[in-house]
Amino acid sequence: MPSLKEIKTRIASVNNTRKITSAMKMVASSKLHHAQVAIENMLPYENMLEHILKTFLVATPDADTPFDVERPVKRVALLVFSSNSSLCGGFNGNIIKTFQNVVNDYLEQGIAKENIIVYPIGRKIAEKVAKMGLQAAGTFPELADKPNSETCRKIAAEIEKLWLDEQIDKVEMIYHHFKSAGTQILTRKTYLPIDLEEELNADKERDLSSNIVTKKAQEYLKTHGKDSSKKENEVVLPLNDNFLVEPDLKTVLTSLVPKLLHLMVYTALLDSNASEHAARMVAMQTATDNADELLRGLNLEYNKSRQAAITSELLDIVGGSVNN
Repeated sequence: MPSLKEIKTRIASVNNTRKITSAMKMVASSKLHHAQVAIENMLPYENMLEHILKTFLVATPDADTPFDVERPVKRVALLVFSSNSSLCGGFNGNIIKTFQNVVNDYLEQGIAKENIIVYPIGRKIAEKVAKMGLQAAGTFPELADKPNSETCRKIAAEIEKLWLDEQIDKVEMIYHHFKSAGTQILTRKTYLPIDLEEELNADKERDLSSNIVTKKAQEYLKTHGKDSSKKENEVVLPLNDNFLVEPDLKTVLTSLVPKLLHLMVYTALLDSNASEHAARMVAMQTATDNADELLRGLNLEYNKSRQAAITSELLDIVGGSVNN
């Protein structure tokens, strides 16, 4: 049995660890709130662009653009979103595992390593790309911490140029879709060639109102209703859909679709950023709960050892007095 001093030292150590995990959970909660606000600020633009494109598609179902042409896949580009730091549960591990599976799939199809270009958003995935010996089209660690629309636009423009010059035949994105603070969905999505119908009808369900991470609490909110549901049901103000398109629809679509592609990159980045903070908050909450459980056990063990020591001393005293 460990001595009282050893148990006391361990209790102090666990207490210090608990303070750190609790503080990290609060920091992650604050960052998650800012990430949710960033997504919410982006939604009006997304809804308006979606409305315009849907209107054009309904007016001319056979409309096509240079970005929806399917070609035999010989060269591939991958946009992969991870974090810069760890301590966020399985967030980075899931991304890296999916990325490896995607790369292996392409290698089995006969695509050489040098024909796979990776855009690694985040330090963790950049390190994995370097270990695998794949070609990285730059490093973007700053984006994982501070999402920036202009940098996303430059990445999207670079990929679009490669696509139009036929230097790549397919582009995929791998990221976590932020559904709620307790649920992040690992997503693998085709970026190019773009399917406008599929992209405009994609799952955009998000709960941006709560930092609740436990399933029981989320179920309670669903059962008793929440004010955030009003926001989810809101739609953009109706537009006058009798558009006069000049010079022609194809030219306008060719201008609008790159904006949608830029928005896809930026949305994926915001989703990944919010998912990282949510995953870290869950991980730190779990670590704090485990520390609390460990402290309860250690305090019980300390009290038992202390009581045993006191009993032993009393017995020595009583035994000595009897002998005298």
